[in-house]
Amino acid sequence: MPDRQTAGGVAAAIEPRRLVSELKPFTKVHTGRSVWELAVTLAPFFGLVLAMLWAVSAGYLIALALVPVAGLLLLRTFIIQHDCGHGAFLNKRASNDTLGRALGVLTFTPYDCWRRSHTLHHASTGNLDARGFGDVDTLTVREFQSRGWLGRFFYRAYRHPVVMFGVGPAYLFLLRHRLPVGLMKEGAQYWVSALSTNLATAGILALLMAVFGIGTTLLVVIPTLLVAATTGVWLFYVQHQFEQAHWDRGENWSFHEAALNGSSYLDLPQPLQWFTGNIGIHHVHHLASRIPFYRLPGVLAAFPQLRSHNRLTVPQTFKPMMLALWDEDQRRLVSFREAARAAA
Repeated sequence: MPDRQTAGGVAAAIEPRRLVSELKPFTKVHTGRSVWELAVTLAPFFGLVLAMLWAVSAGYLIALALVPVAGLLLLRTFIIQHDCGHGAFLNKRASNDTLGRALGVLTFTPYDCWRRSHTLHHASTGNLDARGFGDVDTLTVREFQSRGWLGRFFYRAYRHPVVMFGVGPAYLFLLRHRLPVGLMKEGAQYWVSALSTNLATAGILALLMAVFGIGTTLLVVIPTLLVAATTGVWLFYVQHQFEQAHWDRGENWSFHEAALNGSSYLDLPQPLQWFTGNIGIHHVHHLASRIPFYRLPGVLAAFPQLRSHNRLTVPQTFKPMMLALWDEDQRRLVSFREAARAAA
């Protein structure tokens, strides 16, 4: 594969197919480490939420200052659920699925529904002919320009940062993940997943409301969930929506090249990298999704060339929020303004 100019401005020659075979040793699950990561995530999360519930019920609203930390711990719980979906957290598929379903009750995310959608996302990342599964809706410039004014209006609204990172996360985790929409024809398991998760989550909420009161429970649970959801959506967005992201039509699309070049490396400082379960090392994750999240930093240490490949820092994530259309001629994401200027 020819040298590729990365988002960080450094050229890197990496052969994705060869790299996959070289990454196989990192896919080994360390069960003890997995159990430890689960414990150091759930124990402080439960403790923090219960402490906030008690404090708020006693009238200490200052306790809500802890919501961001609780939200990030819930996000980390979702990352563990995510690894379960890839069979990358425990050694056995059944064990991963059992844990993933249990964690889905906490994250408000029906596990089987999400896993199916996410599997399709991994299988079609960067494929212009297979969009619409578990990803951010992205139109090409020509597709956008061919729409009527109403279609363009709704797409502009959907891609607006206020909707994408404000309304969107709330809709996704409070409503969209409550229903197996789009999966109804795929089998009863998705209905069972959604309904059983809803019932279990409702049972936990009912218990908390009985003990601490409806208002107190909602005042703690909803903001915590929204912090996790908004941060999660932001992470997912910048992992695939950046200027030099890789897209191709089906006949030219390659899974390995799209996995590596269509995903970014979000270089987060600590403790954000810990809270986000290293998911910012997303180019490696897409290339080898069976690698447990706690082993991803080891990949960067073993393959230093990946540190500059599609690297983004936190300040560099603001520009991608303005990008909305794939320009097939320039082979990069552009803003609405850039597309309009080119068409003038």
